[in-house]
Amino acid sequence: MANIILYGADWCPDCHRSRNYLDQLKLSYDYIDIDHTPGASEEVAKLNNGQKSIPTIIFEDQSKLVEPSNLELKTKLKTLGLI
Repeated sequence: MANIILYGADWCPDCHRSRNYLDQLKLSYDYIDIDHTPGASEEVAKLNNGQKSIPTIIFEDQSKLVEPSNLELKTKLKTLGLI
């Protein structure tokens, strides 16, 4: 299992942007498509006080970012020592 879990959907442009950014950095992550993974949509809602906001990204320290910009994502990855 990767140290990063990204909940998203194929139709979501922000999800594509976050995935592309992680791919550019050559970071391993688990992608969970909320439209095709049973229970994933409900898990995202649980993580976000009832909102199905994506991308929701969970990190190894159990912290999360919701709909982050690339700068926010970069800052978090630096804090974790991943880049």
